Amino acid sequence: MTKKRAIVFSGGRLGEEDLQQIQPGDFIIGADKGALFLIEHGITPHVSVGDFDSVTPEEKSRVESASKRMLSCDPVLKDLTDTELALEIAMDEQAEHVLMLGVTGTRMDHTLANVQILVRAMQHHIGCAIMDAHNYIELTGSTLEIEPMGYTYTSLIPMTAEVTGIELDGFMYPLHNATLKMGQSRGVSNQLIAPKGTISIESGLLLVIQSKD
Repeated sequence: MTKKRAIVFSGGRLGEEDLQQIQPGDFIIGADKGALFLIEHGITPHVSVGDFDSVTPEEKSRVESASKRMLSCDPVLKDLTDTELALEIAMDEQAEHVLMLGVTGTRMDHTLANVQILVRAMQHHIGCAIMDAHNYIELTGSTLEIEPMGYTYTSLIPMTAEVTGIELDGFMYPLHNATLKMGQSRGVSNQLIAPKGTISIESGLLLVIQSKD
């Protein structure tokens, strides 16, 4: 049985290359300006969601008419960001994996908040990744396999005070039963040297970022 995947287009940096990530059967969610981006490129979102404070009233009407379903909320009274609302919809749709695009950009507050959304997805046992032109970001609390995706580096960033029992296999700089503490840069800029790498940890939450310049 094929796992159901949701793909979120949010209002950060998006390019035409992001459209190439869409696969047959994906449940497509447009968050705020991300919904407009989809429609402008001939893609019909299954759901468009947000306060739509980043688009004009005319653009919002266009989104509403071109989406299969639209959920609009008050920009002041809502408790969740547009991207988190999109994740909630993906969870309601029982997606087993969520790919988030357009969730990084010039607003560091939004970028960091969206990275932390990976924790929420993990709590609901949903695989989730953030992707942009230079980064592919995942979170693990156990084991993660890394395959070549065109990125140069793989960096390990603790998302808890410390991450223990780290094992790296298939990388230039292996680790064995290592501990990384928040604030340390020891895990930055490793490189995959095998057809596939494995990262495993015993405790904590570890952010795994594949990146390129």
